[in-house]
Amino acid sequence: MKFLLGVVAACAAAVAGVAEESVTNAVVGVAAAAELRGRVEASARRLSELRVRIADEKIPLNQKLAKAEQTLSELRTAYDAVRRQADGSTLEMAALRNEIKQRETERNYLSSLFGEYARNFETRLHIAELEQYKEALASARSAQERLLDDPSGAFGDELCLILVSLARLEEMAGGLTFKGRASGEDGLVKEGKFLLFGPVAYFVSDDAALVGVASQRVGSLFPVVEPYVEPAMTELVRKVVTEGEGQIPFDASLGNARKIEELKETVVEHFLKGGTVMWPILLLFGCAMMVVTLKWLSLLFVSLPRAKRLAELLAAVRQKDQERAKALATTMRGMAGRMLKAGVEVLDQPRELVEEAMFEKMLDAKTRLNRFIPFVAVAAACAPLLGLLGTVTGIISTFNLMTVFGSGDIKMLSSGISEALITTEYGLYVAIPCVLAHSFLSRKAKSVADKMEQVAVRFMCEVGKV
Repeated sequence: MKFLLGVVAACAAAVAGVAEESVTNAVVGVAAAAELRGRVEASARRLSELRVRIADEKIPLNQKLAKAEQTLSELRTAYDAVRRQADGSTLEMAALRNEIKQRETERNYLSSLFGEYARNFETRLHIAELEQYKEALASARSAQERLLDDPSGAFGDELCLILVSLARLEEMAGGLTFKGRASGEDGLVKEGKFLLFGPVAYFVSDDAALVGVASQRVGSLFPVVEPYVEPAMTELVRKVVTEGEGQIPFDASLGNARKIEELKETVVEHFLKGGTVMWPILLLFGCAMMVVTLKWLSLLFVSLPRAKRLAELLAAVRQKDQERAKALATTMRGMAGRMLKAGVEVLDQPRELVEEAMFEKMLDAKTRLNRFIPFVAVAAACAPLLGLLGTVTGIISTFNLMTVFGSGDIKMLSSGISEALITTEYGLYVAIPCVLAHSFLSRKAKSVADKMEQVAVRFMCEVGKV
């Protein structure tokens, strides 16, 4: 019961505390509401004042905004115009760049054509004309280097060369004469006058001592004059060059006929050009031909038994008449007679002994028939080797000269090699007839040996019948 009373008392105290707190909160809420109401009223007054100010400032700001929008529109219009102009300028610049690039390509192409023309023109000039066109050619050659810095000057020099070349063509219609210098065969340079008639240049010195055809020669800075052998030709050239009229000798081969004529030489001169190796080749050829001649004569006069005498001998062998067979064999000459005589002498012996006796003579006959024929084969094999030896030594000598004097003159090199090949040429000249002669002599010796074997076989057949 006391417990219940305690609980009730506690609940009552709690209720009293809540009621007191509620009263306190109500008082505080009234005060806060009054304060908030004051603030709201103050805010409403400021809002109304702000609205009045905004209304006062709105019209000028709208006017400024309209002006700014108008200015922006004008600026946009100007920007679009400027942009369109810039785009047009960009396109024009690109077109100009392409055009400049095309013009540069055309300029380079024309310059390369001019350069090629200058090179071709220089190669077609006679050596006597190079002095006249030296400056124009030098300017045209340097035009490529000056093309970027001074294009007008470079093209001017190249056009000048073209005009000069055209003027040269007009002047060459009737023959072009000009002063110049040329050297003779002795190397002395003389002043004189040139006459360029087509591809041929004639020269007459001021003292008329040097007259002839001027041509280029390797190693010489001046044209070299080749004088005429005939005085009449010299006089014709002198008259035409100095007086400008008359008949002039013209070589349609442009000097090649004279060069070919100078290359002609006798057999002895050609032989001596081969050097020291030519003498062993000549000696070998002489020995081989002597052997061939003697061997051919010896084979030509080889005696073979006549058919009638051979028939009588075989009949005597068949009749066992050894004395008559010996008498008949003694009358037969040559290697075949000696073979038959050897067989008849042992006719009373066994067949094998007769065969051995005749075979011995047959071997001796073959040895005699083939004697010295192998020498011809040796000569046929050695002659090309000697020729090759001479060629090798000659080429070595040529290269030794090149080591000392250089290889500027191709004529010297070609002449040295041609002289070196002479030994090979003569080696083949010797080898080919020797091969043919060896084959012919071998065939002839074999033919004689075969006939002797036929005689021996017929003799042994008769012996076998006995």
